[in-house]
Formats: sequence, structure tokens, C-alpha cells
Amino acid sequence: MPTTTIPKKLLARQHEITADFLRVVDQHLADVVEGRATEMLEIRDLADQLHMHPTHLSNTVKLATGHSPCYYFEARIMDVSRHLLRDTTRPVADIAANLTYDPSNFTKFFKRFEGCTPKQYREQVWAERHSGVL
Repeated sequence: MPTTTIPKKLLARQHEITADFLRVVDQHLADVVEGRATEMLEIRDLADQLHMHPTHLSNTVKLATGHSPCYYFEARIMDVSRHLLRDTTRPVADIAANLTYDPSNFTKFFKRFEGCTPKQYREQVWAERHSGVL
């Protein structure tokens, strides 16, 4: 079987697009948390911000990393969710609304990735804080 090598310039561009995508995701999530955005964007919206076709963005990120853009977007949402849930004074429903979810869908989303509900996560964090682990 013949092997093909991908030119370094093309590889560099793939990684540049991926880095730009992650930067746009992080900025969007910061805007959502700060209330500057009231709707969660979709991959096609993020691709539009990068002035490229969603399929091209998806294929490029997948080639560069082995994962789809959704994988990174959902992982970043989970990072933000965990951070917000560590503030035990905010109700879970408030955090869900802040992240543009209704409480039920937020709980389902969170549990799918974390393996526990937001409330259970919070209880784990509380227990770790009070046992001296954190």
C-alpha cells in the first residue's frame, strides 16, 4: 500500500483552525456565563464565525485531533458546569438557565458526561472539601 504524507503546511493549518475553533468556543461560553449571550450556539454558528463551512470545520478538527468539534464543545460546557456547580450558593436550576438549559435537560446532559447528577456532583465536592481532600 502506498503511504502518503500530509504536507507540513496543511498540518499546521489544521491545527490553526482547531485552535481558532477552541478559542471561539471558550469565548462563546464566557459570553454565555457572563450573560452577554442568551443562546447556546451550534457548530454551524461557530463555523460561521470562523468563516468556513461546518463540514470543513468538522473534518479539519477530526483530522487534527481524532475527535469531532462536538466532543470539544461538550467537554468545555462540562468544564464550565463543574466550575459553576462548585459555587454551592447558586441553585442548580439557575446554573442550568445560565447555560441555556432547562433544569431537566441540564441534569441529563451533566449525568451523561459526569456519571452523576449536578446535585450528586455538588455533594461529592462538598464532602471532599470537608474531608480535607481539596
